[in-house]
Amino acid sequence: MAVVETRSLRKEFGATSAVDGIDLVTGEGEYLVLLGPSGCGKTTLLRLIAGLEHPTAGDVLIGGQVVTRLPPRARQIAMVFQSYALYPHKTVFANIAFPLAAAGMPREERPGKVREAAGRLGIGHLLDRRPRQLSGGERQRVALARALVRAPQVFLLDEPLSNLDAKLRATAREDLKEFQQRIGSHRLVIH
Repeated sequence: MAVVETRSLRKEFGATSAVDGIDLVTGEGEYLVLLGPSGCGKTTLLRLIAGLEHPTAGDVLIGGQVVTRLPPRARQIAMVFQSYALYPHKTVFANIAFPLAAAGMPREERPGKVREAAGRLGIGHLLDRRPRQLSGGERQRVALARALVRAPQVFLLDEPLSNLDAKLRATAREDLKEFQQRIGSHRLVIH
């Protein structure tokens, strides 16, 4: 699958340099974790890779192709945000199916894809619930399933464990390792 690469990537907000000339290359099947103090540019770097921010300079490559000027939907990336960004008024099923509908997948094909993604993350029994009825770990799995259902080449996770208590955080770390092993050759970049 796709290797993620950044070349001399920079992002400036006025006089502040949030990302300053980052060169990065992921390996095949690599589980890459970005560490650093708050405010050092980790989230900005992920947003640049995803196409949610435009770089001041430099390039982002996915699978050897320059994607710097491509919109997020054309990059075959799924991003899971710190807040999980679930729609509170939608069921788990509808939350997971949302990117399929947005991509124009025929309605009759969506249920199978949703059930497969939910099953891979052990949340198939939660499809009729709403996010407020779920634990933090279950919400995290819903967000991961929503990302997985799109079959992206790259997964970007922005502080996926920060909203969990210490005990659940330890369990979630193991869940993420298992998730990465299940999806095999996809890239997984975590901040």
